[in-house]
Amino acid sequence: MLRRLLPVALATTTALLLASAAPASAHSPGVRLLGEHLVPFAQDYQGTTVGGLSGIDYDPKTGTYVLISDDRSDRQPARFYTAKIDITEDALRGVEITGTKPLLRADGSTFPAYGKDPARSTDPEDIRIDPWTGDYWWTSEGDRTTGDKPVLVDPTVGAVRKDGTFVRQLPLAPNLKMSAQEVGPRRNAVLEGLTFAAGGSLVVSSMEGPLIQDGVDPTLTDGALSRITVQDRFAGRVLSQYAYPLDKVHAAPNPAGGFFVNGVDAILAVNQFDPTKFLVMERSFSTGATPANSIRVYEVDTSGATDVKRLGSLKDDRKLKPVRKRLLVDLASMKLSTVDNVEGMSWGPRLPTGERTLVLVSDDNFAKNQVTQVIALAVR
Repeated sequence: MLRRLLPVALATTTALLLASAAPASAHSPGVRLLGEHLVPFAQDYQGTTVGGLSGIDYDPKTGTYVLISDDRSDRQPARFYTAKIDITEDALRGVEITGTKPLLRADGSTFPAYGKDPARSTDPEDIRIDPWTGDYWWTSEGDRTTGDKPVLVDPTVGAVRKDGTFVRQLPLAPNLKMSAQEVGPRRNAVLEGLTFAAGGSLVVSSMEGPLIQDGVDPTLTDGALSRITVQDRFAGRVLSQYAYPLDKVHAAPNPAGGFFVNGVDAILAVNQFDPTKFLVMERSFSTGATPANSIRVYEVDTSGATDVKRLGSLKDDRKLKPVRKRLLVDLASMKLSTVDNVEGMSWGPRLPTGERTLVLVSDDNFAKNQVTQVIALAVR
């Protein structure tokens, strides 16, 4: 979730390799817009508020989608939705919510509201359908606060059945655990992305921003390095970790000194059997800028990149090789009504043209000045 009323501390970068120039072209010629659909604000569905949709995945067996809300149980219990999205070779014709279930804890209870019990609450971000079992795997970002009553809640990768009942929780990579020391994840910059790879035998997650020890967040002049983590689905062993080079923030805030951020929102395997090729979505936001949001999707290749799972810090290592990335699409180049806080990304059905559909969804933060936007692209 993008929380826009956060204080911003500007810091200088320490490595030239973090700098990231704007892409030379706005999108690959193999990408075209099929359409968009805006879900009504605060739509009620079975007593829940449809909003905060931060993750989406497609079930090719049923032709339906699952979407996760990042409501931290403050409105209704943390939950997911199922939906039908009507896509043809030349249009996105509609979106219909078809079901909802709460995400349940191991004891069968729902998660408590963050405002009442932050230490036991959750912060859902992404969701994927297990290609082996059909279960729903999902990420929670955890929490990190300081002050008189500090809160440290580790991020999680867990699985539930289609009725929301708890199945399991994957062990967390040690360097992704929250810490009272000046190491580990920053608040609101943890597990935003999740995907399966190698036929479902690998679980791949992406950090929104850099670990504290890996350097500063992206700035107006420089990018940063976040991490992609590859684990086996059985014991959760960390098989590898890679540095991902984030772009700099797309525009200066207005007025100066306002909040800005850039980070990884989603990761998606390009081919379910290839453990090295992914799509990665970056979301940049700058208060008062025009446009306020920048959404770019990159093709990423981890082959040849340095395995950094044993590196305590990426900040001063000049020899490491980040993953390679190439721009697939910048949503600013598409003829959309708006580019909002897009956070979810999934492959959809293949079209009669042979193209694949790429379906995106935005998180409206339950705010009236934002939208829940479903976007369908055709990718050659």
